[in-house]
Amino acid sequence: MNLKDMIVENPVIAAIRNDEELEKVLSSDVSIVFILYGTITNVSDICNKLKYKGKIIFIHIDFIDGIKANAASIKFLKDSLPVDGIITTKASSIKYVKQNGLYAIQRIFLIDTLSVETGIKSVYETKPDAIEIMPGIASDAIKDIKNNVRIPIIAGGLVKTKKDVINALSSGAVAVSTSKSVLWDL
Repeated sequence: MNLKDMIVENPVIAAIRNDEELEKVLSSDVSIVFILYGTITNVSDICNKLKYKGKIIFIHIDFIDGIKANAASIKFLKDSLPVDGIITTKASSIKYVKQNGLYAIQRIFLIDTLSVETGIKSVYETKPDAIEIMPGIASDAIKDIKNNVRIPIIAGGLVKTKKDVINALSSGAVAVSTSKSVLWDL
């Protein structure tokens, strides 16, 4: 199954930031998990617990202490952990993720018109499998980007309510990542 199909079938993605949220997601029906915390010494345990529960795992490599978003680290993660993909803000790392056969999600922060234009240009250059737009409540920007790129858009950041999820999806995002566990089983 390709990434787009996975996220279309599972439009709410759990974004976990600590062990408490890990425990919640382990008992949740959510299928896809973004790991937004950890260290080089404990990320294996986090991934193994999630994979044991049948979760699809994406590691935000920029948030794992002791690991950099470079070719060697990405190969290490692919060879050592049961990960399905990598999330990064670093456009230069996307090619290494793809070379290692993992799904690549590029996280893009939208703060103004220039960041929208730069984000679109970056996506054309790096060709990730999906992009995560931050903040996820930027409905108009999601529409603009959707009209310019042909890859799945995941809305993330500041998604706190069911209405936020609905707005992001109706704006063109195919999925929403959120750390709000009450939304994981929508």
